[in-house]
Amino acid sequence: MPDTALSPLTAPLTAVAEWLSPPERLAIAYAPRALRPAWSGLLAFDRRLADAARAGREPIMIQLRLAWWRDRLAEPATAWPRGEPLLGLLIAWDAERAALGALVDGWEAQVVGEDGGTALDRARAQAIVALARLAQVAETPALATAAADWAEGRGLGANRLPRALRPLVLLDHFERAGTAAPWRVMLGAVRKGWLGR
Repeated sequence: MPDTALSPLTAPLTAVAEWLSPPERLAIAYAPRALRPAWSGLLAFDRRLADAARAGREPIMIQLRLAWWRDRLAEPATAWPRGEPLLGLLIAWDAERAALGALVDGWEAQVVGEDGGTALDRARAQAIVALARLAQVAETPALATAAADWAEGRGLGANRLPRALRPLVLLDHFERAGTAAPWRVMLGAVRKGWLGR
């Protein structure tokens, strides 16, 4: 391996903690330890793209920012520049870079396209399925349906997902908590974190 190869240790999880919300950090805590960089990278990357594509920016500037990420994801992780902590986390995604590239395309379509966000929803669902592949979880129709339901805001219902995808259950719980009392939200989160549904 060339000496320019990156290591996940070059971007510890604490380096990107500020990019994640407290519910996201709690959700990631229920993932198997080996998958936490992949989960952290995915959620932080989606937030970074959302920031790059935020309302009020000129579309051309948004496209330039997104193009930088698209170019990086077209390269193997060993060619990525050092100094960007998020790229350090995304090393865990090297085998599934195409799924992250689809997220970039989804955000671009959200800004300059007229698809109503369907490309972004589809890309988010595909990213969850790709994360399952990274975790060596069997790709099933039920898994693809759960990923699509979450990405499109329909919720997971009572579906039980494998432990590798437990953070998705927590993320869905927090998104649906609404105005429930904080203690109820946290109690529900702990239950879902342990039981997976």
